[in-house]
Amino acid sequence: MAWVRVITAVVMAAVVGTVMTIAFRREEAQRMAGQVNNHKATIIAREDLILLGLIVVSLLAPNYLVQEGPYSRKVLVWVVATILVAVYAGWKKSRQEIRRWLEETWWFIRIIFPLLLVGVFIVGIIGAALPRSWIEGYLGGSGLLASFFATMLGSISYFATMTEAPFVHTLMGLGMGKGPALALLLTGPGLSLPNWLAIGRVFGARKAVVYVSTIIVLGTVCGWFAGTFILS
Repeated sequence: MAWVRVITAVVMAAVVGTVMTIAFRREEAQRMAGQVNNHKATIIAREDLILLGLIVVSLLAPNYLVQEGPYSRKVLVWVVATILVAVYAGWKKSRQEIRRWLEETWWFIRIIFPLLLVGVFIVGIIGAALPRSWIEGYLGGSGLLASFFATMLGSISYFATMTEAPFVHTLMGLGMGKGPALALLLTGPGLSLPNWLAIGRVFGARKAVVYVSTIIVLGTVCGWFAGTFILS
């Protein structure tokens, strides 16, 4: 199933990009024309790119630099990296920009954090408490409806990195079909309720609706097609 997932994910990415380009081509053309007229062709400033890189380092460094020993070492690495982020931001950004940044960060925490908790809870409950008959009834086989249910499950649930594979493996042990399993693997890592909000916040509600709807439709069709004609 691994190679099918890779190929399908690449095809889905190309299709999603094409759909978004066609759906919003006028808006993008106007935006690019405005950038050219205002001589602002740069996508992201160098200072912003460095700041983004420091943020990524602060998130990844604790796990990659400290793989053994007490957890306090990871906390120490994170604190040092976060201080570097704060110092660089204070050096390169104005107070107004930092204030906006903190306001946006607080908005995401206030809205998304409860959804993350609910998502993790739902994923755990599904794997441990759902009866086998339910899994076989709603997610068994390779039918279009089963792939749709799997796609919806993946699109609203939050999966921590690398947890979707063991979760799907558990469901397959309870009777989930290969097609629906692929559909969940295609949508789970890339979509969740917090992602919906983030996409809508950054790109607008219309683009979020088109993007999420396209992912759900493609995940359903790809899961059904692969389960029926390739993985059967």
